[in-house]
Amino acid sequence: MRKELKIIVAMSGGVDSSVAAALLKKQGCDVVGVFMRLYDSPRFREGEKRAKKVAGILKIPIRVLDLRKEFKKVVIDHFLEEYKRGRTPNPCVVCNKEIKFGLLLKKALEMGADYLATGHYARKREIKNHPAESGTKIKNYELLRGRDKNKDQSYFLWRLNQNQLKHILFPVGDYTKTQVRKLAKKFKLPVFEAPESQEICFISDSIGNFLAQHIKPKPGRIVDSSGKIIGQHRGLAFYTIGQRKGIGISGGPHYVLKKDLRRNVLIVIKSKKDLNKKELTAEKVNWVLGRVPKLPLKIKAKIRYRSTPAPAVIKKCKPKAKVCSLTFDRLQRAITPGQSVVFYQGNQILGGGIIKEVVFD
Repeated sequence: MRKELKIIVAMSGGVDSSVAAALLKKQGCDVVGVFMRLYDSPRFREGEKRAKKVAGILKIPIRVLDLRKEFKKVVIDHFLEEYKRGRTPNPCVVCNKEIKFGLLLKKALEMGADYLATGHYARKREIKNHPAESGTKIKNYELLRGRDKNKDQSYFLWRLNQNQLKHILFPVGDYTKTQVRKLAKKFKLPVFEAPESQEICFISDSIGNFLAQHIKPKPGRIVDSSGKIIGQHRGLAFYTIGQRKGIGISGGPHYVLKKDLRRNVLIVIKSKKDLNKKELTAEKVNWVLGRVPKLPLKIKAKIRYRSTPAPAVIKKCKPKAKVCSLTFDRLQRAITPGQSVVFYQGNQILGGGIIKEVVFD
């Protein structure tokens, strides 16, 4: 890393971004910390204090960007609208695309930075085997899983493109979480024992309670797979595919199979096996390298962050519509519209999409 490089580090006050800043500082880079004030909550206030304290220890400047208005509009409002549509969104995917590597990256470059660095457990690799029209080789970047498979966060980064990857660094991507905590201790950073952050930063207790505060109930019928009415739901937004607890009908267990938004009907089943499906359609598909590969394509795919990548085939895509169809080799439990399906080949993230529909037999 050239010492004269100016690098903006997104510092949350957690151990990962703090160590990212420390590693770059140790390499002799011109490091500037940025704390994004995204939401009014004790968590963000504490994070800001810790980030400023770490910046003081590292002797680097830190700026606070008040992005609460943008975060509400782009992330929180989208999150609520998706639930109103009967889908189950992943706000971290949206935040990474629109806020961290959208708005913040733009501001970092405007500040004269060469790179934006974050504490994500992911990696990128430069490749030079794509000839440009002039005959010279151009740089492209592959997005790779983090070295620590238990902490790998590449699932949330599938919407990145080449223009973004060109200006992004993941300093802790080659480390395990244990190693990062040891480095924090070595650098005498007070965050070395900081607890893991919760999955959704703007929700303090439960998703259900958060939704109840923002979405008006719209009761409707609960039916079984034969169409028999067996109860009443309080609003499709308050249920997710595969849910068992909290449905509120007797004679269970029951599992949420599907939502019929047009009729405002919740369809439930009694057999967990009936949740298993193999085919889906994904929309808003992004290919990290910027081009659709030759199809059909054998890959491994994840339908949620904590699931194991499973063998699948991408059969066909409509590039202009950014829609692809995918079939798994084996049945997958509770494929959920609104969640991300991410495409892998080995450690490389090829891309991904938002699950639009599940194919029912």
